[in-house]
Amino acid sequence: MEKLITLTAVAAPINVDNLDTDQLMPKQFLRGIDKSGLAKGLLYNHRHLSDGTTNPDFVLNKPGFENTQIILAGPNFGCGSSREHAVWGLMQYGIRAVIAAGFGEIFYSNCFNNGLLAAKVSPQTSAELFEYLSDEDPCKLTINVKDKEIRTEDGSKIWHFDLAERHQTMLLEGLDMLEATMKDIDSIQAFKEKHEKAFPWMSGLAGRYAKNR
Repeated sequence: MEKLITLTAVAAPINVDNLDTDQLMPKQFLRGIDKSGLAKGLLYNHRHLSDGTTNPDFVLNKPGFENTQIILAGPNFGCGSSREHAVWGLMQYGIRAVIAAGFGEIFYSNCFNNGLLAAKVSPQTSAELFEYLSDEDPCKLTINVKDKEIRTEDGSKIWHFDLAERHQTMLLEGLDMLEATMKDIDSIQAFKEKHEKAFPWMSGLAGRYAKNR
């Protein structure tokens, strides 16, 4: 996956609580057998009016937000169903980071498995960021994954976000879940040998069971 070390980009505020995966990627865009074409479906019912025309009042449709790569969202972002298409759609649209005071659990894991930063901040930090950003006058933020910091473009304000060491490593080194696991292959092998020595009767048990079925 593409590494994410620092990112300076336009940040779009979407102050909606509990914005679930059904809103992020409506069901009609789940019919394909691959990941292509999902950018069109991202937040479709927010970006469009009921007649299918563009909603001029939605932040991502406003002038200056065409190249948005950061979303500041309300709490519990990505709750609801487990559809990974929501993450794929965000990334295809060009989003590399979502900042929120909380995330749906499955969505949160899907983000890092695909190289999307889900930056979890405190409610106070979230409120300060919403106060700083405007949906009329585009502003840029700089995100530093190594330092777990969010800065204004001029560096006058700094906020911090939570990020587990494993997820941080995955982003900094561009690793998916399997590649991150393989970094610990020596420790895994050492545990396997120690376990088999302590419990020899369990060695190869799964293989023997499968063979005898």
